[in-house]
Amino acid sequence: MNALGTHLLLELGDCNPKLLNDLEYVKATMISAAKAIGAQIVGQSFHKFSPQGVTGVLAIAESHLSIHTWPEYSYAAADLFTCGNDIDPTIAANILIEKLESKEPEQRIIRRGIKSLSLIHRA
Repeated sequence: MNALGTHLLLELGDCNPKLLNDLEYVKATMISAAKAIGAQIVGQSFHKFSPQGVTGVLAIAESHLSIHTWPEYSYAAADLFTCGNDIDPTIAANILIEKLESKEPEQRIIRRGIKSLSLIHRA
């Protein structure tokens, strides 16, 4: 049975802190990752914190991509959730790893939902 979606949790350790604190760079990186996997962006919101840190979310037709950065720890957490089997979130994850210069990335993949008739009948 196929999953309804793939949820990739991305831990980005030992990143370049200057990049993590650059709102426009983080936003452009997220958008390029979404485009690279063929996702259709339907909305976005990004915010720079004071004194540091960036958070952002891209709503995509296929679900969402989000990120939160902690430049003071050279760390970022990203959530890449894609529905269906046509889009591979690991491609987007690899772009984030490269562009944020993470030297200690970790990925966890969770398959969300199972396509079956029994799923339709559950409350």
